[in-house]
Amino acid sequence: MAINLNKSALIVVDVQNDFLLGGALAVANGDEVIPVINQVQDKFALVVATQDWHPANHGSFAANHEGKKVGDFINLKGVNQYLWPIHCVENSEGAGFPKALQGQTWNKIFKKGTNPEVDSYSGFFDNGKIEETGLSDFLKGEGIEKVFVTGLAADYCVKFTVLDALDLGFETYLLTDATKGVNVSPNDTNDALTEMEKKGAILIQSNALL
Repeated sequence: MAINLNKSALIVVDVQNDFLLGGALAVANGDEVIPVINQVQDKFALVVATQDWHPANHGSFAANHEGKKVGDFINLKGVNQYLWPIHCVENSEGAGFPKALQGQTWNKIFKKGTNPEVDSYSGFFDNGKIEETGLSDFLKGEGIEKVFVTGLAADYCVKFTVLDALDLGFETYLLTDATKGVNVSPNDTNDALTEMEKKGAILIQSNALL
């Protein structure tokens, strides 16, 4: 049975050079999501993307904390923060989108992670739920009721985008063949998929749209 894409939007989460092969925080096989996203996006009247866009002094970077290393945790403005390698610094090549990703027809790009004092995994809010990116208001202003989420990484930015979309009242689908995980721990992606489904996300493969 075909899925009705009326009042639907595709969300492309953080498919940026630093999360791809050779990048500062490369997701294993992350490049495999690109052809899938390219193939499905012309099915949608509205396509938006999120873009990690960190200042160089971002508090989530291990290098900005003396004596800390990647994988350590700190308290960052009341949030338990995993420390990452430096990645997706604003205006850097790593923060850009790969040439293979066909973004020419995207309706809007929402930058996130711009506040050095709090990280932002979700495409909708920062991790402290203090500031919004404007994505929710934009989608609702366009009459969107259903969102289809793709991108990187399944166990972080994709997961939190999906969970927030559900909380905001969107009927939310995850394209499982258009996302890959970081897997800091080996089961992180599987656990994330289970959590998203349990909260109400509908897990599908891209061929359901083609």
